[in-house]
Amino acid sequence: MTASTFSYALEVVNLKKAFGGLAVTQNVSLSIRPGERRLIIGPNGAGKTTLFNQISGDLRPNSGSIRLFGSDITHLPPYKRAHFGLSRTYQIITLFTGDTLEHNVTLGLLGLRRARWQMWRPLSFYGNMTTEARRTLDAVGLLQLATHPISDIAYGERRRVELAMALAQQPRVLLLDEPLAGLSNTERATVKSLIASIPRQTTVIMIEHDMDTALDLAETVTLLNYGRVIVDGERDAVIADERTREVYLGT
Repeated sequence: MTASTFSYALEVVNLKKAFGGLAVTQNVSLSIRPGERRLIIGPNGAGKTTLFNQISGDLRPNSGSIRLFGSDITHLPPYKRAHFGLSRTYQIITLFTGDTLEHNVTLGLLGLRRARWQMWRPLSFYGNMTTEARRTLDAVGLLQLATHPISDIAYGERRRVELAMALAQQPRVLLLDEPLAGLSNTERATVKSLIASIPRQTTVIMIEHDMDTALDLAETVTLLNYGRVIVDGERDAVIADERTREVYLGT
């Protein structure tokens, strides 16, 4: 673990979210250390993505609190949480398909820096942000496609662009929502390697159904079911827990 003046990178306390009277997250509490690699698992409908949406600010909880490196971000909008060092990817890829890879990553940086995009201006106008976008695309192995439109690249490459957009913001906490979903074996190995190479200055929290691959990346695991934390702790202990086998592994 990296040294930090904070005990926890992310603290979620008694988080609740209900839709139409149906509770989706119920008293969810998590404490995640700086530099930690945390895997969130659970059956479909367990509340995993809803939890991520509350942490990122895409959904407001009905009650509970969220702290990022000691700062209360519970009521902040997503863009302000990004200023505190939170970034994420989504289960369903959200990219501008008519724009180039370079445009997409630069747009993400513009939002973080509070700059305004002027479509009639060339990318060179944005100077350092364009350089950062190209550097991040190089880090995920896509620099050679920087000037290609998103619509021209394969699904696995789009996953890497989304990861590049998140990493370009130099996050302190990175949420990855099923980053391996829909990938071929070769693509999965590439993205797994990229995730494994993320520096320890960034805390990584991941939702993933590809257990064999995800467990290689995780140090700690949280099992959710019906919006509640069922098991939480070190990876091997959680996987060996009888409740994990009953709820998720089906044995």
